Amino acid sequence: MRLSHHRKQSVFAAPSTINIDKEVKSVEKKVIEWRRDIHQHPELSNRETRTAAVVAKHLKSLGMQVETDIGHTGVVGFLKGAKPGPTVMLRADMDALPVTEKVDVPFKSTIVTKYMGEDVGVMHACGHDTHVAMLMGTAEVLAAVKNQLHGNIMFVFQPAEEGAPEGEEGGAELMLKQGIFKKYKPEVAFGLHIMSSLNSGQIGYRSGPIMASADTFDITVNGKQTHGSAPWNGVDPIPAAAQIVTGVNHIVSRQIDITKEPAIVSFGKIDGGVRDNIIPDSVNMIGTIRNFDMDNREQIFDKIKTTATHIAMASGTKADVKINKGYPVTINNPALTAQMLPTLRDVAGKDVAGKDNVIEVPKLTASEDFSFYAQEVPGLFIFLGATPVGQDASKAAYNHSPYFYVDESSFKVGTKALSQLAVDYLAMKSK
Repeated sequence: MRLSHHRKQSVFAAPSTINIDKEVKSVEKKVIEWRRDIHQHPELSNRETRTAAVVAKHLKSLGMQVETDIGHTGVVGFLKGAKPGPTVMLRADMDALPVTEKVDVPFKSTIVTKYMGEDVGVMHACGHDTHVAMLMGTAEVLAAVKNQLHGNIMFVFQPAEEGAPEGEEGGAELMLKQGIFKKYKPEVAFGLHIMSSLNSGQIGYRSGPIMASADTFDITVNGKQTHGSAPWNGVDPIPAAAQIVTGVNHIVSRQIDITKEPAIVSFGKIDGGVRDNIIPDSVNMIGTIRNFDMDNREQIFDKIKTTATHIAMASGTKADVKINKGYPVTINNPALTAQMLPTLRDVAGKDVAGKDNVIEVPKLTASEDFSFYAQEVPGLFIFLGATPVGQDASKAAYNHSPYFYVDESSFKVGTKALSQLAVDYLAMKSK
């Protein structure tokens, strides 16, 4: 998509007197260079030391107040505008994944590290390298116009969005726990995610729930081991476990109001026994829970516990049920989404066929820990297209794939979107 050097102001948006087109254009090459450098040096969750150092150095060069080592490796930059007003938070995540890259690009990752005891490749297979680079560019854009800002910008570069290593805390939840919102007091939070399912130039949005909560369950059914030829001499946990699978799979279809919001409960692993003729002492089952409504989420937790324990009791076994809460539902504040939609449309414009480049996308059953920020203040989380124009985005390698590829022309749209969201929100609040 071609961006005009002069922004066309939507009749629906509060007019901003700040034009950032020149600044966005001036950082475009830098954003690409930063992204390639970070892509070649990926780091796993809570280990993003090099990335954080690159970010902190850049923010300090812009004259910002900078804090480091928050939530392990997180960085917060604070840009104070010349005029009074609220604080807007902009967020990027920094961590890579244990994936061996198979995309043949000059800046391909060749990093290998230990993950869960195995030698694995490390790759920015979810595009967090692009998020960091675009927010670094946004920081430079907004620092250049700080004398015109009616308020402040809080830049959050967050570790461990993909989840902290076992036994550690991390991510948005830990940064909040360590008080970044209490200190900087943002009024709203904006974030974006690069997506191969959209073409470059496109922006995806949705009001209300946009990404699912992600939780796990762990059920152990305890019986009494005995010989398979004489099951009456023990207590068999295997049929009890089988009935629990059936019962739990009926929770969403029969006990949750899915006209309210969809939900999913899936078993991912069942483990029990070592030999064909020995009934084991126990069977362990683990799985995932995804849903789009916080009340339904709690109901599902309760019903999994009730279903498993009662079926086990009826079978003479005992079920130990653990629910591990992960990320909440990512909810775009409806009022904020409506307020900022004209800004997104101004940034993205239309494609060559005259179609709107801002697209209302369906709910996504993946999860995002931006959801923790959006629980504290009104939030807006958008998707940025990454597949080159002319290619079928529905067939592109999806995020987390070793073949995940990002079209670098998308960065100018993402940088401008983050910058303009902040500028326009502050301008609206100053009226």
